[in-house]
Amino acid sequence: MPIRQLSETMINQIAAGEVIERPASVVKELVENALDAGASRVEIVTAGGGLNLIRVTDDGSGIPEKELALAIARHCTSKLSDDIHDIRSLGFRGEALPSIGSVARLSIRSRTASGESAAEIGIDGGRVSAVKPAAANRGTTIEVRDLFFATPARLKFMKGERAESSATSDVVKRIAIAFPAVRFTLAGADRSTLELPATSDTPEGRLARVAQVMGKDFPDNAIAIDAMRDGVHLAGHVSIPSYTRANALQQYAYVNGRPVRDKLIAGAIRGAFADVLPRDRHAVTVLFLSLDPSTVDVNVHPAKADVRFRDPGLVRGLIVGAIREALAGAGIRAATTGAAGMMAAFRPGAAPYSHPGPTGGHRSHEVAYHASGSGGFDPLRSAQRPLDMGYGEMGYGGATHQRNGFAENDQAAFDTGTLASADARAGAAPSAEALLGMVLGAARAQVHENYIVAQTRDSLVIVDQHAAHERLVYEALKNALHSRAVPSQMLLLPEIVDLPEEDAERLAMHSETLAKFGLGLERFGPGAVAVRETPSMLGETNVQQLVRDLADEIADNDTVETLKERLDKIAATMACHGSVRSGRLLKAEEMNALLRQMEATPGSGTCNHGRPTYIELKLADIERLFGRR
Repeated sequence: MPIRQLSETMINQIAAGEVIERPASVVKELVENALDAGASRVEIVTAGGGLNLIRVTDDGSGIPEKELALAIARHCTSKLSDDIHDIRSLGFRGEALPSIGSVARLSIRSRTASGESAAEIGIDGGRVSAVKPAAANRGTTIEVRDLFFATPARLKFMKGERAESSATSDVVKRIAIAFPAVRFTLAGADRSTLELPATSDTPEGRLARVAQVMGKDFPDNAIAIDAMRDGVHLAGHVSIPSYTRANALQQYAYVNGRPVRDKLIAGAIRGAFADVLPRDRHAVTVLFLSLDPSTVDVNVHPAKADVRFRDPGLVRGLIVGAIREALAGAGIRAATTGAAGMMAAFRPGAAPYSHPGPTGGHRSHEVAYHASGSGGFDPLRSAQRPLDMGYGEMGYGGATHQRNGFAENDQAAFDTGTLASADARAGAAPSAEALLGMVLGAARAQVHENYIVAQTRDSLVIVDQHAAHERLVYEALKNALHSRAVPSQMLLLPEIVDLPEEDAERLAMHSETLAKFGLGLERFGPGAVAVRETPSMLGETNVQQLVRDLADEIADNDTVETLKERLDKIAATMACHGSVRSGRLLKAEEMNALLRQMEATPGSGTCNHGRPTYIELKLADIERLFGRR
């Protein structure tokens, strides 16, 4: 077949295949155009998941009548200067409108602030209609009907109406977070209405918009981020380690106001939380990167979802360092959702109580059953007995019982005998006022040989002693590990690792950093390195695989985190086996000492495996459980 020039319609349809993947892609392009036009209000209406109808209305600057024909022509834009590296708008290619018009029925109705009337132009599967007068307020309304009618094969790859509607909602929410001063409305017969009122373009306003999109729980469980390094500014919020999600869909990242899904940013977030989250949980984040447009390339992806940084190591290091510093500076905090779950469990009817007796299978229940004596339940010793049991002066079995209200004899029942699981009371004397004012308060008791019950001035705190001490030991081991060079062991014979020349060169450039972690290597001719020392903590290890993994990571991120993570993993295993075990009784002094160490240790709100080390129930919540509020 001879080489020939493609038709304009075919060119636009090819471009649409890259830019317009689904209805959500159309919404993204049209909303970005509205924001570039300075809109303060954007209204989106859809039908049939966006395949039947998409209508976007804004109050922006509008398009002059004489420019409407250019607006639907390829590579015509008002947003780009002569410098392709100086991009300060969301759109810049001038491809979206002609691409949409080539596969759908598109109409544009617009009016400028100085225009006496509006004008309208349409495209039907690539065929352009003439500009004609129309009635409209200031701004632009773009209507897209019958998406992909001109390329019916694309319709076979669309998902169901619900899935397409959900994808559109996600796009609008993702964009709305970056523009808190703009009011967004998303409605239609195929969805419930989403309204995001305008706030303000201030840190408080941005957090309010985030709460509109992600729910009111996030601000209560978030830590502010504000860091600067070599001209790159990072701001936003990240969740505390005990507030997580099962996927990374609620990780929002923006580069100069542009929503992106960049693997470098995602990897940096994952690395920053590596020590405090389980592998199957993900942090909730909203991060804004601001930097010189000339140092980031946004023209590397058809949908502009990915970007390329001139200095990726700088950006990654800034994100990881800023998040870790924020987590360390935030002190110890428990997720508010933990208290909500506890309250739900305590509510009447949520979990019917039944005593399993000695055959229930749980050791602590069995101990409690036998500790109560062969007679089982004793009403005179029960902490749940009524103050006046109505037996006159005689109790069970003819025993004389003095009824003196809250007198000392009645209160003594709370302190007699051995409680379930040989629980240890922290002491009869009240805690010092200073301890009650601490974050984790004063230890009051140890229950089921594993949980410390503490009291603050306005809450009840329950601590998992093993998980808490595991984190403390782990942090101490890490500090000792990274405060000096890691001990290494000399190999009897150097291990020669054959690599591509570029990988060997990268490893040689990072040899000094690797030596600090106990890995000694050097170039060994073209395309090879000789490993002479390995970290002692690794013991016998697969040197070939370790070096190849490091080479891959350096190629991707220009870091040597793989080796550090392996050493940290060994430290975590040592911490797990060297910490206070479940089932160990602690004295009041030991419990309080553990609480004070937790307060002074960054990241102690979760253990090495990402599980929470404590939960807190506010006094107000307890009072609600008992109907006092």
